[in-house]
This record gives sequence, structure tokens and C-alpha cells, in this order.
Amino acid sequence: MMSIDTESNKNVLVIAAHPDDEILGLGGTIRKLVNDNYNISCVILGEGLTSRKDSRIDTPKNQLMELKDNTLKSANIVGYSNVEFCELPDNRFDSVDLLDVIKIVTKQVEKYKPDTIFTHHYSDLNIDHRITFEAVTTCCRPVGNYVTKNIICFETPSSTEWNFKNSESYFKPNLFIDITQTIKYKLDAMSCYITEIKEYPHPRSLEALRIIAARWGTVVGTEYAEAFEIVRSVR
Repeated sequence: MMSIDTESNKNVLVIAAHPDDEILGLGGTIRKLVNDNYNISCVILGEGLTSRKDSRIDTPKNQLMELKDNTLKSANIVGYSNVEFCELPDNRFDSVDLLDVIKIVTKQVEKYKPDTIFTHHYSDLNIDHRITFEAVTTCCRPVGNYVTKNIICFETPSSTEWNFKNSESYFKPNLFIDITQTIKYKLDAMSCYITEIKEYPHPRSLEALRIIAARWGTVVGTEYAEAFEIVRSVR
């Protein structure tokens, strides 16, 4: 297995589009890295929930506050040090100028100075995920004395596997993290998301998340694993 260990900087930043993506994609890995003394912060760009109504303003404020509370509870379980909420319109990132999204991401990268960023895969079905990836890779261009050496994509169940448009851009994992000892934290954290968790066989069900982790575990000879695609790694 590959390692993301670095000698000089153990700051990791997860940049996710929606509340629960930061658990679905890498909840077990986060807990494992925290156990190895990494400092891990999370930026959630979108507000969540509001795309489920005809208009954003139709979503009750108390539901959005409850979703934030669920996020913070789940973050405490896996060990995120900080969680930032940027409140972009849910599933409507394409209604925002890309430059504005890039500026939001740039501000967070400048604040946390991460050696490693985990973010969405560039071919996800969800438009917000794809824009998040584009914003991350744009603001982290290797120009001058740049800080972020590693950019790593995670898969998001119910998005990464549902894009059948271009087989050449499918998720192609080349980094696997053994989460046999930490999958419990991932599942417990996901259980906090009462509006997002689904019943099996939905990919966001607890049983499906366990099956997905078991499947990746069979690829690398562990009981459970999470899979990632490295976009850039500088040593």
C-alpha cells in the first residue's frame, strides 16, 4: 500500500461538496490518519438539502441547522479538527461563477496550508462534485512555492459509480487505505446523518458502505479498505 506520510507537514484538508460526502468517501481513512497524529480539517462547500425543494427558500432553516449539527457530531466521531461551512447552493454550483468557487477554496487552502487535499472525483455524476474538483485543482496549481503536494480523489457512493457517460474517466483507484480497525467509526459517523442515510440496497445505507469497503478490501487483501485515485503526489 502507498502512504501519504510526509516528514514536514501532517496537515490534511478534505474539501467536500455536501454534508456526508466527507464521511461516505473517507470516514475510515480520516479516523486512521487522526490516530496517526494527522491534523485534519474539512471544508463543506454546499449547504445540502435545498435542492430537494422547488426553491431554496422552501427548505426550513431548522432543517439546515439540524444538518449542520449532524455534520459536527459525525466529525467528532472520526476526528476532524475543524469543519467549515461555505453554504453554496445545493446541486446548483453551476449557477455560481467558477471563479467565485475557486476563491472560496483558495481562502481555505491558504488558511489550513495542507500538504494533502482529499476531494471529489472529476467524473462523478453530481455536478457539484465535478465543480469542487475543478476548483481544487485550479487553486492548487503547482506554481511558485506551493504548499499542497498531494491531491487525492475519493469515491462518493451514489455518485462516482453512477456516471456511465465516459468509460475513460471512470474512477481508477491506485491508493488503498486499510480501514479494518476504523470502519466502525465511519459507520457510526454516517449514522448521525438522519436525513442522508438510506435503506439497503441504496449506496448510502450502512450495509452498502460496509459491502463497498469489503469489496475494496478484497482487492488489496484486507478485511475493509477505502479506495482513492491520486491526481498528484510530489515527494
